[in-house]
Amino acid sequence: MGFWDLTIFIVVCLLLLGGSFRAASSGNEFLVADRKVGFFPLLATLVMTEFNTATLLAFAAMGYVVGPRAVALSAVFLIGLGWYTLTVARKWKEYNGISVAGWFTLRYGKSLGRTASLLLLLATSGFSATYVKSLTLLLQPTFSSISPWLLSGLLCLLIASVTISGGLQSVVRLDVLGFLLTVIMFPFLLWRGWMNSGTGLLAETANWNYWSAWNDPALPWWFIVSLMVLTCLTYICSPWYGQKIFAAADEKTAVRAVGAASVIVFFLYACVQLGASLLAIEVKDLSDPQLAVPMMIQQWLPLGVQGLAFAVLFAVATTTLAGAWSAMVAMTVNDFNWHWESDIQKQRLLTLIFATISWAGCNLLVDDILNRLILANIPIAALSFALLGGFYWAGTSRVGAWCSLIIGIFWGGFCFIFWGEAGGYTWPWTIYGTPLIFSVGVIASRLFPDPPLRYNVIEQQLSRPSSIR
Repeated sequence: MGFWDLTIFIVVCLLLLGGSFRAASSGNEFLVADRKVGFFPLLATLVMTEFNTATLLAFAAMGYVVGPRAVALSAVFLIGLGWYTLTVARKWKEYNGISVAGWFTLRYGKSLGRTASLLLLLATSGFSATYVKSLTLLLQPTFSSISPWLLSGLLCLLIASVTISGGLQSVVRLDVLGFLLTVIMFPFLLWRGWMNSGTGLLAETANWNYWSAWNDPALPWWFIVSLMVLTCLTYICSPWYGQKIFAAADEKTAVRAVGAASVIVFFLYACVQLGASLLAIEVKDLSDPQLAVPMMIQQWLPLGVQGLAFAVLFAVATTTLAGAWSAMVAMTVNDFNWHWESDIQKQRLLTLIFATISWAGCNLLVDDILNRLILANIPIAALSFALLGGFYWAGTSRVGAWCSLIIGIFWGGFCFIFWGEAGGYTWPWTIYGTPLIFSVGVIASRLFPDPPLRYNVIEQQLSRPSSIR
């Protein structure tokens, strides 16, 4: 970026961070925004929670490599969030707790609840590391004189300052500002690319052979299907989505906002992937396809607007990271009986700790962004039977939940080790693993049912207001 672009970038970033600043006065504000979030701010925070730079770079890379067929990857979110809307959005708001793992504690006991919380914390730490990595990749060319370790550390510290001030309350305010910029910038970026290369893209994709090549090793059909199944298994247990649902003003607001978010997230990712497809016509020798997004900005946007576009990318990364750290704090505070629900200073300290973990993971563990994102889903997918069974089948027992969880983690790990990323482990993991997880859970629940008295007590606890629980 030149001087004016860099100036605009810094000014917009500071305005975003300053506009979101609001000190929380209670633990309830810090963790669940006083449970008063209306439809539009809830929609904005749900979209910005899911629309993140890690997936953005990975999906844009696919768009650059395989062309418009990559939009099928964006449909993964339409399916996954749509499934969330139909199955668990209302259920989570009915529970209305502080963290999703707290529900596992009430339904199955402290041991499984704390195990679920540890698994979700592990997965969210992995996701957060990829988000930091992707933002560092985006800004490294601009700040080339700064080492990746130092740049990522400064970014983590800057983003953590937002969450530290007001927790989820500040996160929602930041998400609203980022959402307004995002829904304008990415369609505009696609339009600029279309004005440059739209005719060439139409000519390349008019051939039937292009659309019939669903076994292309770069993006085979089985990979897309397996990701669709995976999102249906994992989103329902997402700690950052659960926390946002708990913050909703009511059940109707929660359900409507998630349903609308599924459409908008699909649209935004599709814009990026189609834009990357257009870029491939102009720039055929991009050394790293993961850098398609900054290349689109440099190729198609005028000076001045480039700085604004990079500020929007900063907002995209900031909103997702702040939401993830906020959810991790909520889980830690709620799930381990540390009695920190009202201690804002300790909640802020936890935010700094999780930001440090993300920074270290970014630099030590993350190389390929998309593959690390997928791998972090193994512990979340393993909880799918325990969650859906607990919501919809009274016969789901504690033993059944434990058995399904153990087999889910074992199978996911085995598939990754045996088939590996090159061998396409996501297909056997999801397509064979899903019926395996659920059948083991059902069989174990039938063989080792919970005592009727215990189930009745659980139902009474779940029906009590969250303030009493």
